[in-house]
Amino acid sequence: MRSAQRPKRLREAHCHIEAHGRSLEMLDASVCATQQAFLDLIGSAEPDQHGLILGHGARPEAWPDGGWPSADDLDRVAGASTVAVWCFDFHAMLVSRSMLGRLGVGAGTPDPPGGRIERDADGTPTGLLLESAAGHAWDRLTPETVDRAAMIAGLRDFARWFTEVHDLKAKPDLATELPGLLDEAGVDLRVELFPLVQDLDRALDVSRVDSRVRIAGGKIFVDGTLNSRTAWMLKPYADGPPEHPSGMALMDRGQIEDAIRRCASHGLRLACHAIGDGAVRAVLDAVERVRPPRWTVRIEHAEVIDSADVPRFADLGVIASVQPCHLLTDIEALGRAIPARLDRVLPLRELIDSGLEPGRSLLFGSDAPIVRPDPEDSIRGAVHRSRPDSVAIAPEQAITEAEAWTCFDADIAVARPGGE
Repeated sequence: MRSAQRPKRLREAHCHIEAHGRSLEMLDASVCATQQAFLDLIGSAEPDQHGLILGHGARPEAWPDGGWPSADDLDRVAGASTVAVWCFDFHAMLVSRSMLGRLGVGAGTPDPPGGRIERDADGTPTGLLLESAAGHAWDRLTPETVDRAAMIAGLRDFARWFTEVHDLKAKPDLATELPGLLDEAGVDLRVELFPLVQDLDRALDVSRVDSRVRIAGGKIFVDGTLNSRTAWMLKPYADGPPEHPSGMALMDRGQIEDAIRRCASHGLRLACHAIGDGAVRAVLDAVERVRPPRWTVRIEHAEVIDSADVPRFADLGVIASVQPCHLLTDIEALGRAIPARLDRVLPLRELIDSGLEPGRSLLFGSDAPIVRPDPEDSIRGAVHRSRPDSVAIAPEQAITEAEAWTCFDADIAVARPGGE
């Protein structure tokens, strides 16, 4: 859907540079349309030098023959190899039984704070790890650094589409590494980094002056995702697990407020991952209590927003940084999880009508490698609200193609702290 309305210079407001580079080295399960195809892919994969098969991109909600297979199923097809595969949203991971043993996860292993180990009726781990349980496992499996060639390939991939990208979970040392990587990649790309708030001081300490790279703010995770049923909702999911029927609050009121104050004290922005309407409201409530400078807090994703909270974005001066491309990949999950609330999914029309401005306080991004960095996907999600093979989700919330492209043409001066 190439269009004359497309601006010449695009800015990507939400991506993950290191994760995208690392994903290029991993097995890509996004090609699998069924559970059996997924198992066949694992069975045909070659392990790395450590006997590991690592993958990403799985979309079990879209598989007509069932969701995630079991850890035992992975062992059956992988033989002597151990397996760990991310769901495409990077909030859930399926691991083989042999991998559970390698990680030391068994029936007596407690759930970590902010995470969950899925178990069967007998309490035996099924192989599915959610949120911090998946993150802790991944940290133990992978090296701290990404292959340099993969990082360069990832930067070139972004530069095909964008002149500026915002990395929304940057590691503290990335600011020092990026200038050299950009030189090697030979790309003209500006990068704004948002390390986790707990890593912000270190990131500021080690960063060096470079006109192309800057620490722009901090990042927090207030909830999980819809596909994992860990997005924090105001009402229970139609099919939510009994352990967390309305999702998971990964931060409390005080922690959100502290993060806002900490970033404000540095004169930086705060990017808040909040997908469910409960998480979105929690961030807006925190902003209302703390009252940081306008347009210094961004809510990332905001995939479900209660109607009462829509006007609060403009009233409080909170940027909505959204990825309409997620609507395309979440259609099955949305239909199962919140069938009675589909009208609250990505209410872009309402956000603009209530005072947010495309490219200024309403920004688009791809969230690569969660999805590919091609901006056309977000244009389709914002304008058509559907894939070619599906019905539209909340078509009344569609915006024009010109408005959608403007959301990728951010006015940097306004999007930065202090802009009005």
